[in-house]
Amino acid sequence: MSDSPVVLRDLLMGATRTLRRRWHDLLNPWELSPHEHRALRVIGDTDTPIRLGVVAKALRIAPRSATEVVDRLESRGLTERLPDPADRRAVCVQLTDNGRTVLDELDSARDTDAAEVFARLDPSERADLARLLRKLVDDAPR
Repeated sequence: MSDSPVVLRDLLMGATRTLRRRWHDLLNPWELSPHEHRALRVIGDTDTPIRLGVVAKALRIAPRSATEVVDRLESRGLTERLPDPADRRAVCVQLTDNGRTVLDELDSARDTDAAEVFARLDPSERADLARLLRKLVDDAPR
């Protein structure tokens, strides 16, 4: 098998597509999209309510799009809006108890799936893969 840059690119893209497809499938029981999960993760990564603009920035989407994502999460009882104590014109969002439970379940399911995927590699191969991928990721610690 060739190790040309084109072949390596296609293999890496194929591996990424496999992980993404598995993640889409894994989210089905919760009826959430990967985008909604990412929003839950951003909102859940803080102990205090955060502004919708911060959510939008973290997701790299327009504030209007963040509002729509949060609307969907709120309609499912996963998030709630609160007034910003520092600026009454602004709105903050936080996870509900149900949202925290769902996020914990999703994290566990995703971790279990990753363990299943990477179990195909022995420990030495996983260490080599991690080392090589770190060289390719622009912002990864060296």
